[in-house]
Amino acid sequence: MDFQIKASDLEQAHERIKPHIHRTPILTSESINAIAGCELYFKCENFQKIGAFKARGGLNAVMCLPEDERQKGVVTHSSGNHAQAVSLAAKMCGIPAYIVMPETAPEVKKKAVKGYGAQITLCKPTIEARQENAHRIQQETGAFLVSPYNDNNVIAGQGTAAIELLEDTDHLDAMITPVGGGGLLAGTALAAHYYSPETKVFAGEPDGAKDTYLSMKAGEMVTVPNPSTIADGLLASMGDKNFAIIRELVEDVFVVNDEEIIAAMRLIWERMKIIIEPSCAVPMAALLKNKEVFAGQKVGVILSGGNVDLGKLPF
Repeated sequence: MDFQIKASDLEQAHERIKPHIHRTPILTSESINAIAGCELYFKCENFQKIGAFKARGGLNAVMCLPEDERQKGVVTHSSGNHAQAVSLAAKMCGIPAYIVMPETAPEVKKKAVKGYGAQITLCKPTIEARQENAHRIQQETGAFLVSPYNDNNVIAGQGTAAIELLEDTDHLDAMITPVGGGGLLAGTALAAHYYSPETKVFAGEPDGAKDTYLSMKAGEMVTVPNPSTIADGLLASMGDKNFAIIRELVEDVFVVNDEEIIAAMRLIWERMKIIIEPSCAVPMAALLKNKEVFAGQKVGVILSGGNVDLGKLPF
């Protein structure tokens, strides 16, 4: 099947953003391997600029804008990590950033967005409120709307994490990511498709926001009204551009509940001594719940971010 995003788009995105991001390390843990029953390679995007993989897609999308459009600024809606990514990209390009965030977004993420000099508009914690406010600001300012996930330049940028993971390991049998809006999963699936077609791609998704799981089963996009999960970064509904890729290239989506997410998050904190946020623990929780799928394999796990509200730790 032909996809709108080509291998050359991923390569150009990587070249474009490479000088401005960290090539994050890949860590391993013998004790977690023993628990999981497979060899795990953790791509630590919690060490990325802004503390999450979203820096990649946000930077690529803003840097792809023509100069005349760029000067009017950028607008987006996000519960936190994409908001920080677009704010950082706008600061680097010397342009305004208008960010719509739900009132319930973690304080650590709101502070970070303010720190990059962006203008925040708070709204009710629904996707409709987020989109309406972003659209209104776009009309008022002429700023360019950068979708958090349903944008080919964002997807290509997110796929660069998987490119690095494949380059820095010796043949992976599988890769697994979290899925919310689907930018990271779609980008990862494309990277595997172009550079390592024998590597199967999976995703973990919270039970309280399992629209991708339901969509995969139905063969068409299904939405979940009022999604709710501790994994606040995965509340977004799947984008149609993402789903077109995911439906074709992703092997399976595994659903996990909040207790399983917290247990996986605690395991990584305790065994690896690194901070990850709840959304980031979802693929690890999915892997532990489905050990038979990955038994004895080499598996790349994309640790998506580490922006935790330390005042609200679940343990």
